[in-house]
Amino acid sequence: MIYFTYAEPPSGVYSSQVIDVVKHLNVQGEKVRLVAFISLQEFKKNKQKIQAEMPHAIVLPMLPKATYWQLNVLSLLLICFLTGQKTIIARNVIATNMALRLRRFGLIKKVCFDGRGAIAAEWKEYDVKVVDQWKKSIDKLERSAVIESDFRIAVTSQLVNYWKSNYQYSASDHVVIPCTINSSFVKQNNIVDSNEMSLLNLNENDIVFAYSGSTAGWQSFKTLETFISPLLTSSHHYKIIFLAQAEESIDQLKKQFPDQVMQKWVSHNEVTKVLAACDYGILIREQSVTNQVASPTKFAEYLASGLPVVISDNLGDYSAFVEKHQCGFKLNGKVPFLNKPSVEDKNRMKQLVLKYFTKEANQEKYLQLLQSLQ
Repeated sequence: MIYFTYAEPPSGVYSSQVIDVVKHLNVQGEKVRLVAFISLQEFKKNKQKIQAEMPHAIVLPMLPKATYWQLNVLSLLLICFLTGQKTIIARNVIATNMALRLRRFGLIKKVCFDGRGAIAAEWKEYDVKVVDQWKKSIDKLERSAVIESDFRIAVTSQLVNYWKSNYQYSASDHVVIPCTINSSFVKQNNIVDSNEMSLLNLNENDIVFAYSGSTAGWQSFKTLETFISPLLTSSHHYKIIFLAQAEESIDQLKKQFPDQVMQKWVSHNEVTKVLAACDYGILIREQSVTNQVASPTKFAEYLASGLPVVISDNLGDYSAFVEKHQCGFKLNGKVPFLNKPSVEDKNRMKQLVLKYFTKEANQEKYLQLLQSLQ
């Protein structure tokens, strides 16, 4: 069996949602080989990063670039021929359509679409920079991935509803597996480091909010700001740290609240230590189809670090999850009054991760996936 990714460089998300998944499937006794087609830009460096975590991964350059993905079907065919593999789990729409082309010619037997979100909606809602040819065909390509695949993985039940309403998907050949926590993240010790607190200029009376990840357009920074500004104004003890690369929008907030806004960029291996020094995680996004079907990896990472989550409404399956399990606060337009979480609160957050957001917690679904692809 091949787990196939296309045009995705190594990152923290790639490590937890691709490499960690392949490792878990191999533990089940299934021989799964990671095959990654990546950009020629920094190819050698990125290949080394992937193979450092998974030495037997096959990493090849896209030829000549992502735009002309059809030309890479022959490379995928050659890999299937050399490895003798007849089943492909394909992560994202383009990768799935490449695999489907091989199946149409009888060159492989089964294709599983690993659906990570509503791609056609995202490209339209957030003006994703891709060539016009891709934008014109993405609805058709996504429909093919959803309808023609033998089996499907969805990251949320809301994504399945999106498939049903937009592409008339009516089968039940799917499993819903959320974006799970990286195994290494679970194993890390989340005890608060006093040195980290001093470096962040924190004291015991501060209530610290963490925003971890990109502040790109689809992450809804403007919506986020409508929460942050009133929050920081309401109390000087409220502080926020952006675990993100420096950019103008964050700099503007730092100028407005110089003693309350921090920005720190660390490797994904160091994120846990910083999060453990905080009190709440922030997941606030605007109302869009993209966000309504999303499964943000940061949700599980916040909980794994003991942080209750401040979340907006209609964010994947997780706004309802927060209410059901009382693991944070769903915004209702008002700035909530928040107490500092107790040690018991933080431990309960971590237990929720172990119960719902690890590979082991979703073991039955992975077994159903493997059985369906036999």
